[in-house]
Amino acid sequence: MRFQLLGPLSIAEGHDVVVLKPSKPSSLLAALLIHPGSVVSTGYLLRALWDEDQPATARAALQSCVLRLRRLFVKYGVTRNVIEAVPGGYRMNADADTLDLVRFRALVRAADEADDAEGELYRLKEALTLWQGPLLANVPSPMLHRDEVPGLTEERLRTLERACDIELALGRCRQVLVDLWEAARRHPGRERFSEQLIEALYRTGRQSEALSEYRSVKGRLKEELGVDPGPALQRLELSILRGDDLGPSALDPALDRTAPLPGGRTAVALAPRTEPLAIAAPAPAPVPAPVPSLPLAPAMRPVPAVPSFTGRTAERAAITARLTAGSPDTTVVVLSGAPGIGKTALARQAAHDTQDSFPGGVFILAMTREDGSSVTPAEALAHLPPLGAADGATLLVLDDVTSPDQVRPLLPARPGSAAIVTSRRGLAGLMATHGGSVHRLSTLEPAESQQLLAAVLGAERVAAEPTAAGELARICGHFPLSLRIATARLLTRPGLRIADCVAWLAEDLPARLSLADDPRLSVPQVFGGALRRLEPRWREAFHRLGDHEGLLLPSHALGNSPEAEEALERLAEAGLLEEGPPGPYRIHRLLKIYARQQARERHNSQAATARH
Repeated sequence: MRFQLLGPLSIAEGHDVVVLKPSKPSSLLAALLIHPGSVVSTGYLLRALWDEDQPATARAALQSCVLRLRRLFVKYGVTRNVIEAVPGGYRMNADADTLDLVRFRALVRAADEADDAEGELYRLKEALTLWQGPLLANVPSPMLHRDEVPGLTEERLRTLERACDIELALGRCRQVLVDLWEAARRHPGRERFSEQLIEALYRTGRQSEALSEYRSVKGRLKEELGVDPGPALQRLELSILRGDDLGPSALDPALDRTAPLPGGRTAVALAPRTEPLAIAAPAPAPVPAPVPSLPLAPAMRPVPAVPSFTGRTAERAAITARLTAGSPDTTVVVLSGAPGIGKTALARQAAHDTQDSFPGGVFILAMTREDGSSVTPAEALAHLPPLGAADGATLLVLDDVTSPDQVRPLLPARPGSAAIVTSRRGLAGLMATHGGSVHRLSTLEPAESQQLLAAVLGAERVAAEPTAAGELARICGHFPLSLRIATARLLTRPGLRIADCVAWLAEDLPARLSLADDPRLSVPQVFGGALRRLEPRWREAFHRLGDHEGLLLPSHALGNSPEAEEALERLAEAGLLEEGPPGPYRIHRLLKIYARQQARERHNSQAATARH
């Protein structure tokens, strides 16, 4: 007897499958199976059954629902899996033989450990066959569909991407075309599938179709989001126009996961957001062996300071005091704020400042990939030591977290351990369940911006043009990311005057705050990536703010409707707005310029469409 979660919730025995009827017990069973072997809290189960509209007798009704589910198990002869009542909630154990989700994840892990590409591909395809249709289609729980289904779907899509990557690397472009056509059409917002499809079309001699597909993707992104295709797609288009040879791949049959695939990608690896996943281990410990599913940087000993780090004096002192207070519980510190505001740099500097207090090691994980998708807790756990294995308290740095549920399963349990979490969101849900402190970062003070310029460019160069240096900081919005990009341009052009750089940047802000040799160091790309994480209606609301006068936004900036108020709340939660005072909200100058440009481009696109 086994449970099937990856599709309509059902119970199977051999070839006989019983699809459960939509009901409260079905929602309860799904909530337990999504977390096999873990204690599922009563509060979580209540939300799974009634969402936020819980009756006064919800806890008694939950117990009745558990009883009904146990009777259902007896009816269908389920004996190996029992629902355990444990302190704080319930638990239901399952393994690869009794739950398809566990088997799916086991096959993906086995693929990571395969010795050759064929073995890896075989396991990935076997894992994908376990998906049997719309996820939880017969489970009437809004909370599960809202909070859990997207993460499970992401696991499937990442696995499909990996399988298609291997097919392309092995030169099987024709065989993979059908899968890629379907994936690109079903998930148009996922550029990776479009990139794979365009590459497969080109490598099978269908250059015109490949370029047509690229133009279609570009047009859709412009019309719906007001953004250009990502750097990988742009490079692929250029390769096709030049007639470059993209394959078949010359990879060794073992498919070395560190070898480059056509288009400059890394085989099967999950790309980090801006830099490789890093593990900083205590000096006496051996270097941990790399886990194939995520790229690892060499272990850092000790954790290095952030080059030319300046400012954030009060925040650094508060974070250091909290991390080194010797609390018996896990200490959680959240750094939130706008994209490019310097959350990652402060987190790494804080890890450097406090590393001696964590003999078990410092572990730094990027929780968002380059394409904007989230790393799942299961993937991240593969890179952490097993519970109790670390020799002493540990410090975990989780960079660019997108939700509280990404964090909770990863928090270290050893007394004295701590976690620094960076996120554009405030993660109030995490604070509600685990406590901690939140530092909402704003832009640098003018004096701090000057210190950063002097630290990077040299005090003499800044002192020679103090007015121009102040203006450079101003047009960069006092954003650390903008300042780093501008100073990198000046460093590579020693003869360029700061004033001339300021004049050139000012002609086209923020577009010129980009580095050609590293697309990740681009203010428009970072801002656009933050917008792409939002629903289309909230992106549209952000664009509308470009037409608003000034940087202070009253509560009626987008209208007087409840939806307009919610839009401002959503944008503030995403780090794109700041709370006052004065006034309910304010928008950073660079973000305002970006919003205005996006609104103008959208208006021009709509006008051009109307003319045709």
